[in-house]
Amino acid sequence: MTAPIETTGSQAEARPEAVLEGIEAKQIEGRSLGQIAWTRFKRDKMAVAGGIVVVLLILVAALSRPLQSLLGLDPNAFNQDLIDPNTTLPKGDFGGMSWDHPLGVEPKFGRDILARILEGSWVSLVVAFGATLLSNAIGTVLGLIAGYYGGRVDSVISRLMDSFLAFPLLLFAIAISATLQGGAFGLEGLPLHILVLIFVIGFFNWPYMGRIVRGQTLALREREFVDASRGMGARGPYILFKELLPNLVAPIIVYSTLLIPTNILFEASLSFLGVGIQPPQASWGGMLNQAVDFFEVDPQYMIVPGLAIFITVLAFNLLGDGLRDALDPRSR
Repeated sequence: MTAPIETTGSQAEARPEAVLEGIEAKQIEGRSLGQIAWTRFKRDKMAVAGGIVVVLLILVAALSRPLQSLLGLDPNAFNQDLIDPNTTLPKGDFGGMSWDHPLGVEPKFGRDILARILEGSWVSLVVAFGATLLSNAIGTVLGLIAGYYGGRVDSVISRLMDSFLAFPLLLFAIAISATLQGGAFGLEGLPLHILVLIFVIGFFNWPYMGRIVRGQTLALREREFVDASRGMGARGPYILFKELLPNLVAPIIVYSTLLIPTNILFEASLSFLGVGIQPPQASWGGMLNQAVDFFEVDPQYMIVPGLAIFITVLAFNLLGDGLRDALDPRSR
């Protein structure tokens, strides 16, 4: 028979509080949901890298004009002395790359590619963010109404979503963009093109956000806090925007970060097809359109705007994936 193990007086008298104080003399504090999400997000190195790139891209887009002035660049300045008159290609290797033109110059006209990339960055982000805000506004409101009221209201809004999802968006975008090129609503030129793209992309993409919000609302409307609000006499609009909407901020933010790169690609596609941003205004899609005729002899002109689109879309996708995992660990 094994003899019982004797404990010393100090071990017998030790309490959990004393052990904790001996290990680390720090006060244990609770953490908010935001702090917990931030801790999870920081662990995802790829998401952090994507977030850093996104912040840098936004700063570059916001400061594109000052950066061009600081570097002495003009996106519309012709540099015919840098173009070979016989081939219309840039002089030198790698598309005419030099200290004065780090990314080279475009064929035929000799405009600086770096300046046009900077100029096109704010156009792409303004269209993408504007279209995303419009999609979110329409989709969130209709999704909340459909999910909360249900019944006939839900059926009508759901069929409306199905109709928009089945609509040939690209063909309609090409048609309406081409129709409004001359001028409309008292606007013309670049402001008109940007507003048309924001409307076309944002207005016809809201069903994706609407379906997400509707599904989340169906789950939340049976929760205790909603019943408590009804019991206290709260009306529908108050419950929708004061009780339900704050609980939907996380999925809205996550889906927005994933929708922005899609809108960037859509704007680039329309500009590539010639019905988006019109020259001489620089845009990444427009640069790809012009590079089609030269990609075999001057691939540099196609690679640079293609990489700009690729890096931007990848950064937003990485950020969106990281936010989804941080705000909703069950999605892992």
